[in-house]
Amino acid sequence: MQISIYTDGGCHGNPGPGGWAYIILDESKCIVAEKYGGEKHTTNNRMELLAVINALEAVSVMRPDNNALDSVVFTDSQYVRQGITSWIYTWKKNGWITAAKTPVKNKDLWQRLDGFSLSVEWMWVRGHAGNIFNEKCDAMTQLAITSLL
Repeated sequence: MQISIYTDGGCHGNPGPGGWAYIILDESKCIVAEKYGGEKHTTNNRMELLAVINALEAVSVMRPDNNALDSVVFTDSQYVRQGITSWIYTWKKNGWITAAKTPVKNKDLWQRLDGFSLSVEWMWVRGHAGNIFNEKCDAMTQLAITSLL
């Protein structure tokens, strides 16, 4: 079974009040779960990461037999996609230090994301480009932010 996960995160100000959202679709593209949340003082990148982490936690609960599940995560964040598919290997090898010799930002969230044992394919989608599920995640993210103002 393959599921699709759409995520988004954002802030009003960076840092500032932020929100995250996810939508989980089954293989027939029916929504099986959606959720949003936020924090009063955070960054855009933290919200993008929390959107994915919360979605994968939901998938783990929905499907405890993780080995039978393939997930495609659609994110409009190159930070998330590049971080989890490329940069994280060097960060871990270098003791969570970047190429610029500085500590990796959001290390706590990267470590949580790295801890999932799900089979995940990471896809980038252009934000605000008409993808219905990306747009819905953005709207839920904005709702989360507005609720904090």
